[in-house]
Amino acid sequence: MSGYNLAMLAKIIAAFRPDPTALRTRFLQRFAGKTIIVHAGLSIGWVGELNKEAGGGSHFRIDARNAPGRKPTPIEWVVHHHILPHKLPLPLLVKVNGGQLLIRHLTRNHAPVHPSEIYWMLGEFPDRAHLVLSAGGKGFAVTRGIPVSDNAVDFDAAFSEPD
Repeated sequence: MSGYNLAMLAKIIAAFRPDPTALRTRFLQRFAGKTIIVHAGLSIGWVGELNKEAGGGSHFRIDARNAPGRKPTPIEWVVHHHILPHKLPLPLLVKVNGGQLLIRHLTRNHAPVHPSEIYWMLGEFPDRAHLVLSAGGKGFAVTRGIPVSDNAVDFDAAFSEPD
């Protein structure tokens, strides 16, 4: 094949492949300031408890068991290409904060934490995230945070006086 034909073939393939920068931009615009719970199935009881919490129904939930199609949506692309490969325990709490994704798993002792703890975990961001993904290049740059084994919540910090 000539160089011209290879260049044309590359353009044709690119036309059918999602543009990572566009997917990331669309994701960040759509979910700016929002939270997402990435899971592989949640019990009805857990979701019921989540909905009882103030603002609990406002968290967007995505089931990671559903594989993206040939043309993934922006959230499918982020979840399957940038979050799940880090193998954090599910479910995950993802806070979209500007160009960053603050991520913390929602498990303790191999079981999901009570949904009431989500409020406290959100208050501990950005200092206590397991993973921070920052927009960069064609995807996200990764910064590791607290150890995966650490998922304690400091309830007393919310009631203490500022220094």
